[in-house]
Amino acid sequence: MKKILFLLGTAREGRKSEQVSKFVMSVAHTRTDIEPTFVDVRDFPQSITSQLSKELNDKWNTLVKEHDGMVIISPEYNHGYPGELKLLLDNAYDVYEGKPVAICGVSNGPIGGARMAEQLKLVLSAFQMMIINAAVYFANVNELFETSGEIKNTEYWEKRVHGMIDQVIKYTQNN
Repeated sequence: MKKILFLLGTAREGRKSEQVSKFVMSVAHTRTDIEPTFVDVRDFPQSITSQLSKELNDKWNTLVKEHDGMVIISPEYNHGYPGELKLLLDNAYDVYEGKPVAICGVSNGPIGGARMAEQLKLVLSAFQMMIINAAVYFANVNELFETSGEIKNTEYWEKRVHGMIDQVIKYTQNN
């Protein structure tokens, strides 16, 4: 069984990507071939651009090292990714090498965070991670969920998320 780390990459109040992460995790928990772990950047607060405390830095590095692959769920803010995501990612380096990573983009616009994902891929590439092309872009997020919190067109989104996870698992074979 592969251990996959799911990271919510924004700490903003009112973040719509939190709904998306809950949906992605609900899909992940239906699988019998992975052990999903959810992490929120809020669990690793940083107020300056120095590294995390030693305790949190060790915790982050251990989490990444212990997992076979990663899925980053991140909104697009002004065509980029959140600063707190970059700050957290910068607290590790060697543990990322060769690790497969997929991206779930979230946006209230029509392309679902694709511009954010393209920028984030540059950073992930610098970490020598294996970037999975089977990204899932949650566009028009303000209209994507019912008032009950359930995602609309559930089967479509479940299929996309399963496909992305399948690809992460496929590329964990080297880890």
